[in-house]
Amino acid sequence: IFESSHLPLHLWLQVIHLFCASKKGISTRQIQRMLQCSMKTAWFLGHRIREAMTARDLEQFGSSGGGVEVDETYIGHKPGVEWSGGGAAHKYAVMSLIDRDTGRAHSQVIANFSAATIGPLLGEAISRKARLITDEAQTYKALGWNFADHVSVNHSRGEYVNRQDKSITTNTVEGFFSVFKRGMIGVYQHCEGKHLHRYLAEFDYRYSNRARLGVDDTERAARVLAGVVGRRLTYETVGCRA
Repeated sequence: IFESSHLPLHLWLQVIHLFCASKKGISTRQIQRMLQCSMKTAWFLGHRIREAMTARDLEQFGSSGGGVEVDETYIGHKPGVEWSGGGAAHKYAVMSLIDRDTGRAHSQVIANFSAATIGPLLGEAISRKARLITDEAQTYKALGWNFADHVSVNHSRGEYVNRQDKSITTNTVEGFFSVFKRGMIGVYQHCEGKHLHRYLAEFDYRYSNRARLGVDDTERAARVLAGVVGRRLTYETVGCRA
């Protein structure tokens, strides 16, 4: 990611550390002010770092037979799609997975929330040995048979933790969404759909390498540096402001 960069390496390292130490991200404008560079340079710098944060060749979640929480959320506003007063067709759909055994997160932008769309994604990301934990959505019920077990909570009835089995809850993945949305709305403010996957990779990375898992800010930054090789990013279209 450092290829052909005119920015001194010590400034690169400073911004990488800030990305890794800021739970909800750091805005392009803040980087611009700190480095006294153009907004375009600051924006491109951030996306190169997010590229280095992107996970490659992830081991399937739940491979040890543990629980994997899955949930979907909606964010942003698709250009040219009017809000009809109900539903979320005008927003981008995001699906996130949390592996309870390893504490890792994995998120993807999805075209729509249907069994045909998310079925292959779940099959690729989650081991068949896993215990799938979701809410009551029929889409998940249609896919649950693919895994060793499928349990759910019924949010429509006000159930957020199963009364008989306290392990049946999606509170963990919903907590992940709360941090993600606060970062996207409060720090980044606006994001085009074509860049959303990089912001998801950023929040996935920090969550999967958090202090509770024994990873401090310094180690988190060191792991990003270990992942920069072969992560060249060349596009220059400005699509996010903050």
